[in-house]
Amino acid sequence: MIQLSNVRKAFGANQVLKDISFEVARGEVVCLIGPSGSGKSTVLRCVNGLEAHDGGEITVDGVRVEARS
Repeated sequence: MIQLSNVRKAFGANQVLKDISFEVARGEVVCLIGPSGSGKSTVLRCVNGLEAHDGGEITVDGVRVEARS
């Protein structure tokens, strides 16, 4: 399961993710859609640890995701 709870991310003064919360169950298929610049890629980069999120919590199978150094 993938869980995001109140995830926030900003690039300088530009707040890209504002308290994003959702969960995806094991075996469930979902799609992120939205206009260019709406934060779709940023959400995915935060989930896989390639981008540090500024607040909130992300867990994958119960393990907290932290950005890779």
